[in-house]
Amino acid sequence: MTAHTSSLSSGVAAVSSAARVSVEAPCGRLSLRARGDLSALEGALGLALPRKVGGRAAAGELQALCLGPDEWMLHAPLAAVSGLVEACAGVYGALPHSLVDVSGREVSFQISGPRAAELLTLGCARDIDTIAVGEGRRTLFDGSTVILWRDAADSFRMDVWNSFASHLLHLLEVGVRELAAEAL
Repeated sequence: MTAHTSSLSSGVAAVSSAARVSVEAPCGRLSLRARGDLSALEGALGLALPRKVGGRAAAGELQALCLGPDEWMLHAPLAAVSGLVEACAGVYGALPHSLVDVSGREVSFQISGPRAAELLTLGCARDIDTIAVGEGRRTLFDGSTVILWRDAADSFRMDVWNSFASHLLHLLEVGVRELAAEAL
């Protein structure tokens, strides 16, 4: 497993009546690339991989987001990562694939509240409303590649590379304050 290198601590970073931004506790992350008949790989994971770009699937605490025709991001508890890697290695002969532990590469922000989608427009040119609840997308936020998971109408997770995390968190904190000031 990769080491976690984020300098950010888990917890609430900014909160107002408009939105709340928190840094989530570290989780296991696996980048998966595979083509062909995925049934053996899905059996090893215990999860049917979504095929539609932006589609999500979950089995217990394992979540998968389809980022491309042959690419997925998997989130799982840290303790489950080595078991998932081992299980997938067992099917490599039948289905060559790439499964890379990227747990230490990223940190996740939780963005929620009645104006959470509006807050994301601060740095994301994408129309946030086109991301349906239960889906996700790889996109740009202030020029940095992020993965945005829409968990509810007013709740998102943003996976950010550690090297950009402090900068993007600062932008979100400023945005929360600006939205709060509008309400006054």
